[in-house]
Amino acid sequence: MDDPLRTLSAIRATRVFAERPVPRDLVADLVEAARWTGSARNRQPWRFVSVTDPGLRRALARLGQYALPLAAAPVALVLLSDSEAGHDTEFDLGRVCQTLVVAAHLAGLGSCPVSLYPEANAVAAAALTGHGHPWRAHHALALGWPGQRPRGRSAIPTGRKDLSELFTER
Repeated sequence: MDDPLRTLSAIRATRVFAERPVPRDLVADLVEAARWTGSARNRQPWRFVSVTDPGLRRALARLGQYALPLAAAPVALVLLSDSEAGHDTEFDLGRVCQTLVVAAHLAGLGSCPVSLYPEANAVAAAALTGHGHPWRAHHALALGWPGQRPRGRSAIPTGRKDLSELFTER
């Protein structure tokens, strides 16, 4: 990690995973790092559930339009949020998810954040992990060792908009 900013800009979503288990202790280490992410008024409105059961991962993957990586990865890390914790809760969950993505990358793992919407899907996903009201699972993270990317052109756009399109000064 000679250039931390370059390392951050190199992180990409992984949608193809090797058939190699991720040690439970490594997943716990990622969550340990993520639980220190800041949150509004330090409420920490989150819970984490590691799902390795293939049937449960497939069920979770059916709860989001782009959630298929959850079925492909050896671990689906479900991020639960307290639906009664306030308007900034989902922002806090985005922050904790990004911490997990960076921590996974630094540990050599690939990851792919997914959303579980509409609201009924978030309720169903929470229930699948054993959590009821007020918990919702709007987000999950596919985790695993990166696999071989298929040959050919990706259907997912690559690259980024030019900085001049996104950044101004006043």
